[in-house]
Amino acid sequence: MRNKYAVIFVFIVALVIIEKENNIIARVSDKLTTRQNPHTPLKPTVSSMDPLKPTVSSVDPMKPTGSSSSSSPSSSSSSCPPREPSTTVQPPGRREVTLTEAPRRRRDVGKHILLLAATRTGSSFVGEFFNQQAGTMFYLFEPLWHVERRLVSAPGGTNSSVSSRTYREVLQQLFLCDFSLLERFIEPPPARHVTAALFRRESSASLCEEPVCTPAVKDVFERYHCKERPCGPLNFTLASLACRRKAHRAIKTVRVRQLEALRPLVEDPRLDVRVIQLVRDPRAVLASRMVAFSYKYKNWKVNGEVPIDDEEVKRLKGNCESVRLSAEVGLRRPAWLQRRYMLVRYEDIARYPMQKATEMYRFSGIPFTPQAREWIRRNTQASSEAGGVYSTQKNSSKQVEKWRFTIPFNLAQMVQKVCGPAMKLFGYRFVYNEDMLTNKSYSLLDEKTFRFV
Repeated sequence: MRNKYAVIFVFIVALVIIEKENNIIARVSDKLTTRQNPHTPLKPTVSSMDPLKPTVSSVDPMKPTGSSSSSSPSSSSSSCPPREPSTTVQPPGRREVTLTEAPRRRRDVGKHILLLAATRTGSSFVGEFFNQQAGTMFYLFEPLWHVERRLVSAPGGTNSSVSSRTYREVLQQLFLCDFSLLERFIEPPPARHVTAALFRRESSASLCEEPVCTPAVKDVFERYHCKERPCGPLNFTLASLACRRKAHRAIKTVRVRQLEALRPLVEDPRLDVRVIQLVRDPRAVLASRMVAFSYKYKNWKVNGEVPIDDEEVKRLKGNCESVRLSAEVGLRRPAWLQRRYMLVRYEDIARYPMQKATEMYRFSGIPFTPQAREWIRRNTQASSEAGGVYSTQKNSSKQVEKWRFTIPFNLAQMVQKVCGPAMKLFGYRFVYNEDMLTNKSYSLLDEKTFRFV
């Protein structure tokens, strides 16, 4: 009898254990089902034939590669928002791209300022407004200079589409503090990421301060060496680290021709790009070019008349059209440029430097530091003898119309003829005789406000 009761007891205990295990399995199954339900967000994926299209990844490109994304609080499924509906995008001429979740711009990323201009428009001067934020801003002066030189010297040359694409790729990597692509265009090639040939290195405060400024190396010639302190050749690895430590980045360039070509850059979810387009009266631009590049205009001075098919006239007309077309895109405020485009005239900056600087900082979303304010105050009230052709020291309100007394009236007429549409768009008034050109009581500016919000 005892054996019979023992068997029954064991059988009952086994049933109890099995029942508990079934309950546990059921609970685990429920949890797994919950995690896999349609409201759980998936990692966004992008498949495209366009190599410039950003690849959206769960890895934070602004963090060191050793960091783990799984440790972030946002990786918990309980804190994720509901998944957005699947969206299908069809770029022109490319195969279909399916996004399981629209890429969102990171909120913790710094600001990326692109100062877009043409030559002799005062862009070096305006770029200093951001270069003087050395504590929080990593500023680069004309890094695309190297790229343009290589593209121009390429066998058979390159078309504008290839150039625009290449410029955009390099800018994208530089905003991500990656110099590897730029290095490919520098001559001679950097050795172990070190070069003594970076164009105008001294114009970037961030490249001339610690830790980028390494001890000077004897007998190494660096044409564009730091002026404030002796530094060794530029180490791009150290520059990249310094870039990542700064809250914001700014790049000044006169190489990009079309704003529309920058759309993939502006829409890159890893970046927070703000484009500031700087324009200037093309008559003043020509007057400045005739001083800075006088050898190109010798025939003009000898002959007194300029044929409309002259190469420099064609270049002037092409530049005016490029600037106008880009500005028209920006001023239309398409969705991809909402709150990301600002047009500013050099003449307004020269007349009201502190006011315009404040507006640019407000547009950029960056605090306007006392350090930058002091630099602007000092360098817009410099004596008339200060600086030279490439100087950023100016008595800006007096210098802004100095060109009116240096350019012949017939050349001013020629500029008005080839650049008329751009001048009308930006509010530059025409002159119809010599007296109007040299009479300072006649303003050459319409009072125009270009909205940027």
